[in-house]
Amino acid sequence: MTDGSGGSVEIGAATEPRTWGRWFGRPGRSLTRRLIWLASAWIVLALVLTGWALTNQYQESALRRLGNVLADTIDEVVIATNAGAAGTLTVNEVKDDRTLRPLSGKYWAVGEPGPDGRLRILVRSPSLVGESLTIPEELPDRLAAARGATISYNDPDGLRPGGEGPLGVSLRVAASMKQLPGRTQPVVFLAGIDRSDIDNDTRQFATFTWTALLIMGLGLVTAVFLQVQIGLRPLYALRNEIAGVRMGKAARIARSYPLEIQPLAEQVNRLLDHNQETVERQRTHVGNLAHALKTPLSVMLAEAGNQQGDLPDMVRKQTEVMKAQVDHHLRRARAAARAHALGERTPIAEVLDELAVMLERVFETKGVEIDWRAPDELGFRGERQDLQEILGNLIENACKWSKHRVRISAGPTGLGQMVVVVEDDGPGLPEDQREAALERGARLDETTPGSGLGLSIVVELTRAYGGRITLADSDLGGLKVLLELPAAEA
Repeated sequence: MTDGSGGSVEIGAATEPRTWGRWFGRPGRSLTRRLIWLASAWIVLALVLTGWALTNQYQESALRRLGNVLADTIDEVVIATNAGAAGTLTVNEVKDDRTLRPLSGKYWAVGEPGPDGRLRILVRSPSLVGESLTIPEELPDRLAAARGATISYNDPDGLRPGGEGPLGVSLRVAASMKQLPGRTQPVVFLAGIDRSDIDNDTRQFATFTWTALLIMGLGLVTAVFLQVQIGLRPLYALRNEIAGVRMGKAARIARSYPLEIQPLAEQVNRLLDHNQETVERQRTHVGNLAHALKTPLSVMLAEAGNQQGDLPDMVRKQTEVMKAQVDHHLRRARAAARAHALGERTPIAEVLDELAVMLERVFETKGVEIDWRAPDELGFRGERQDLQEILGNLIENACKWSKHRVRISAGPTGLGQMVVVVEDDGPGLPEDQREAALERGARLDETTPGSGLGLSIVVELTRAYGGRITLADSDLGGLKVLLELPAAEA
């Protein structure tokens, strides 16, 4: 944290919350998106294939019905056809009235393969009125290869020979090659019918089918989205509980979860227990080490204190330095162990109230007033003892250098951090001396009581918790200390 009124010394970078992509980000980064996208893709593919299959099946069924009608017409024309002695063909009156009306939409024709291999029409139905059905060039060969069978095909030009006929409707045409008695040449019978009604029905069926499938697809995708969101809700709840433990709102996973997730919650609780046990073991080891080191040092100080001379003075001086070093490093070890513990939460207001009451009594003869403000719900994500040591050193230092007034304010920053500002109305600290003031053992005024380790303790503990400290000028006239620490959620 920086302040434009003075220099700043950063002890550690504040932890920034990770920014996650939105819902429509890459599917591979989110289980929810992956499930929804896969299910949606399968639904779309299945519905497209279903719509295509239904539409084609409906069209094929309609064309088969037309083929049956055309086959009946061909049979009727075959029955009405007579072969003359000279090889001529005559067709008696066909009873289908529709083939008698000009351009009625139903037609027939009788022909035979010519010398050039093309089909030559000999007789036409009255409904053709001089027009001809379109005959593909390969049709005679196909009919000769499948003699007696009926071959159907589409005539998209209808009755437009060369593209310039009087009626431009698509036709469905059926053709069959048969051998009539008394003729050496096979005879080809053709029948055609207007297929516009079938095409219209097929388009209406396709429109209805695709509309219904689209509505069904939207409904299924919505159902998948809701199913995934509801189905994964326990995972979201577990994620929030773990975040609450990390932020100091709880010490363990307390809720019950479905059978598939409950083992994960139990493993998280076991991990938390193991972490707590590890921290406790570290505390015990650090305490044992402190006791083992401080006892011999105390004995050395006691022995040296009864002696006079250069050697006892040097022993006392070096022993004091050793004790300070031992206290410093043991304090760092304890803070490092506690800083990584989960589920710790210390109310700021309670600690500030206790320290203010105690230090006002300590500096009662000086008449120091400590004015502090902090939200009741604001909490430090760490141990109470460490917070007391950090704030106690800062407030005590402010009381030493103040004239009569010390002001403290605390609040959240909105990024999982909190800031505590400690100000006094003392002489302040020049900008060029602020960095040196934070060094371990530094004493800028030798006339003031103390070991010079107060601010360095604050620095070490702050760094252990991933926070930072800044020194600046206060509007009260003295020094302003801005302290950033991890905040626990309310």
